[in-house]
Amino acid sequence: MNIKLALILSLLAGLSTVLGGLFIFMPFKKENKDKIITFSLSFSLIIMIGVSIFDLIPEAIKESSNRLLLLSLVLPLLGVSYVILKVIYRLLNKIDNKLYKLGILSMITLMIHNFPEGILTFLSTYLDTSLGIKLTIAIAMHNIPEGIAIAVPIYYATGSKLKALSKTLLSGLAEPLGAIIAYIFLARFITPFAISIILVIVAGIMITLAIEDILPEAIRYKEYRYIGLGLLIGAFFMIISLII
Repeated sequence: MNIKLALILSLLAGLSTVLGGLFIFMPFKKENKDKIITFSLSFSLIIMIGVSIFDLIPEAIKESSNRLLLLSLVLPLLGVSYVILKVIYRLLNKIDNKLYKLGILSMITLMIHNFPEGILTFLSTYLDTSLGIKLTIAIAMHNIPEGIAIAVPIYYATGSKLKALSKTLLSGLAEPLGAIIAYIFLARFITPFAISIILVIVAGIMITLAIEDILPEAIRYKEYRYIGLGLLIGAFFMIISLII
């Protein structure tokens, strides 16, 4: 049982979000700005939906100590997700720039997403080092495109690479924070059922954000070829990460 390794792996999994943020440093031409935004949004929305449906919800069911009870709570928990997202909307009402608001929404949503992942990474590594390493790689594969979802909208809304990267870093640090919480409280308060509930709520928030906000924003630029390209490559990336 290696506590230091568990904390290090959760940190590495979280920091992989910043790798996705480095996408903004690629040498794109200014006239292709709308195409890049459209592609990035479409890519990230399929990742968010895919992670929610094929990763978070199945993981929640697998981890749950009472699967029947959890399944009966799925719809109410998705309703809670919707309410949470609407509360976040209200808190961000003062932001006029739609693209910037979308980046901040993605950051907050993925922070909520990364927190229970940090707990899972820590506990998995604590119990089985091999399982923890495998889980870290899988989470890192998901976190890289999620970094793109945060960095691209914020960068093109503000023109600041520093702001874009700092927001991806902030989101990624929620992962080791979850691990630290797991280390402090460990099994006394963090139960498998509690983690399962959090995962379902996070899945609901991500699906709602993808459909209600990211998709309409991608369509707004009318670069339909790049919407299709983003969805296609995102789906391919998602399949590869699930196989791994």
